Amino acid sequence: MTSVNETSEPSRRAVLKAGVGGLGAAMLPSMAEPAHAAGPATVPTAVGGGAPGGIGAALKRVEGPLKVRGAATYAFEWPVENPAYLYPLLSTIASGRITAVDADDALAEPGVIGVLTHMNAPRLAWADEPEVALLQSDKVAYHGQIVGAVIADSIETARYAAGLVKLEYATEPVDVDLRADRDDLRKPEHAQGFGQLPGDLMNGSPADTAVGDFAAGMASAVHRVDATYTTPVQHHNPMEPHAAVAAWTDDEITLYCGSQGVSTPQELLTRAFGLPPGRLRLISPYVGGAFGSKDFSALWGTLALMGAQLVPGRPVKLAFTRQQMFTLVGHRPASIQRVQLGADAAGTLVAISHDAVQETAKAKQYAEQTVQASRSMYAAPNRRTSTRIALLDVPVPTIMRGPGEATGMFALESAMDELAVKLGMDPIELRLRNEPETHPETGQPFSSRHLAKCFEEGARRFGWKHRDKKPRARRKDGWLIGTGVAAATYPSPRLPGSTASARLDKNGRYTVRIAAADIGTGTWTTLAQIAAEALGVPIDRVTLQIGDSAYPRASSGGFSSGMNSWGTTIYAAARALHTALDENGGAVPPEGLQVTVGMPDDPKLKQYEFGSYGAQFAEVRVHEDTGEVRVPRLLGVFDVGRVINPVTARSQLLGGMTWGLSMTLHEETAIDHRYGNFVNNDLGGYHFAANADVGSIEVHMLGERDSHINPMGSKGAGEIGIIGTAAAIANAAYDATGIRVRDLPLTLDKLLR
Repeated sequence: MTSVNETSEPSRRAVLKAGVGGLGAAMLPSMAEPAHAAGPATVPTAVGGGAPGGIGAALKRVEGPLKVRGAATYAFEWPVENPAYLYPLLSTIASGRITAVDADDALAEPGVIGVLTHMNAPRLAWADEPEVALLQSDKVAYHGQIVGAVIADSIETARYAAGLVKLEYATEPVDVDLRADRDDLRKPEHAQGFGQLPGDLMNGSPADTAVGDFAAGMASAVHRVDATYTTPVQHHNPMEPHAAVAAWTDDEITLYCGSQGVSTPQELLTRAFGLPPGRLRLISPYVGGAFGSKDFSALWGTLALMGAQLVPGRPVKLAFTRQQMFTLVGHRPASIQRVQLGADAAGTLVAISHDAVQETAKAKQYAEQTVQASRSMYAAPNRRTSTRIALLDVPVPTIMRGPGEATGMFALESAMDELAVKLGMDPIELRLRNEPETHPETGQPFSSRHLAKCFEEGARRFGWKHRDKKPRARRKDGWLIGTGVAAATYPSPRLPGSTASARLDKNGRYTVRIAAADIGTGTWTTLAQIAAEALGVPIDRVTLQIGDSAYPRASSGGFSSGMNSWGTTIYAAARALHTALDENGGAVPPEGLQVTVGMPDDPKLKQYEFGSYGAQFAEVRVHEDTGEVRVPRLLGVFDVGRVINPVTARSQLLGGMTWGLSMTLHEETAIDHRYGNFVNNDLGGYHFAANADVGSIEVHMLGERDSHINPMGSKGAGEIGIIGTAAAIANAAYDATGIRVRDLPLTLDKLLR
């Protein structure tokens, strides 16, 4: 493995003090931007031994040394002079209106600067987006909504004074009951509610699809499965809470934050506050995890900027508490899914139906692409899918790792296992028998699909051929032992709206800029590797600069789109720079040579279906007397195209599988149907996986290059790891016990029937 060397500590401090935003082997004085009070961080790196370090190199994360030494600056840590601190007030009802506010006691507390409520908050120029607008009326739409804030000289004073503010409410009936038989279910316009995100819109997928005659196909089937599966509300809990530091002066407005992208929230907040383009700058070089929760919602930015307006010239710091994050940053919506499968005597599918009902918020409709995988996963001439939403008095749901497919594939792959049992067929054989040659609904070819190879390789590594044919056949020391398998798929989209610049200095150094985000996935490293290959130079001649809205616009990081979107754009910038250099006779002018280009159009995007695939295997042990569940072994084999960096890609896939284990065994947010509040809204009550739950997790990547998707040949790796894990574990639990659990999480009470 190529080593990563650090620059000396004195030189590092000098670069950080200069406020340079970049990534490179040696930050030369000529590379520095004009210094400002607290600019984007610098990550000095050098590839040891003179290795090129391009795509495929197993490089350690270049920002790693800064993070392990605590030198990487996260949102709340930005050094600003004389900051004030803001603490939010949250509603204690789920539906109704605020009738009175008494802030006198809070304002009398020493150190309190002010109290924000709907009565004195700045009026927003654009208040149509609930994930940006707040404190614009007395209306309460969900329990835990921001209804005010206290600003003080210290965070302790602000938090104490928040408890002194008295709010009175007029309550309305609360409805948080998700049922499939509700008479007010709605058909969303499309699945995946992206809201009004300027320049970052995706059309989404239709709520319903139909091919052939499902009813006739189901009637002709010899073997049928008709089952309902449920998944609960689940919550993001990144290590770094949502935070921001806002500095608002006549000269500039700066928002230091931790976000999945700086361009989209900059555009949203600029519009909300009625600011001219470019007036607001967002800086976010390091993010301590996000998983979807730091993408669309920008309430943290609105609140911090409102606070900064209240105390002009004084920076304001804001950090949500863990409990506040349970209502303010989104969640995975609960789902009820009915899957119907029909097969002939040989196990060939003749009919597939997948109908999903999800909860969403009355404040804003969000519909997840839960049924999308069932549209492409298996061949069948007769098929139907549908999505319906229930508008409830809950916070706005949002994307969460593997949005849609993580829940949808639990249902589909559990149903496929049930069908295999009815057929007396090996579950892998059933899946391979129904592999489609082209997309079953659109008829378009797949850009690449190596799912069969994933199953073949996984079965060999897992020892699948030694699996017992019947459930409840293996015991050891009071533990029932079973094995299970599931397929995984997730789209590899390219989000529009990215732009990149590439510069060559007369000293031979290259600088690539794009306002991309590293949310902990290794983007600092992988984009530098892509730039090195695109430019045709060793990585130690490349400086990458990301995480600042002053750089060329980039789409947000999510949906496994980052490398596809940003990497493609960087490739285009590199080619344009080479063209400009050729046109200049190969000479670099004294001021350097720079180009800025947008993401190129690609007709292949409309000609192929793009996606990543995987096969997941699980060994599960269930204690006969207690119902306790342990997972001695998880194994995943993935088709994610050409691997940019085996180290960071493995980390992503392993993390996804770990989360899949957690959502299967533990994760469930309980809601009090009387008051509409999330009950277990902290890390004491919201359970997740620990080391004792699992023995080993093995990750393997095929590394097959996709020649159609992008210049790198890579496909998404961020989401696919979680997708098939839940079904593989649940299927293994059935194999161990003979009990089919269709409702996550897979808790011991469900295995003691």
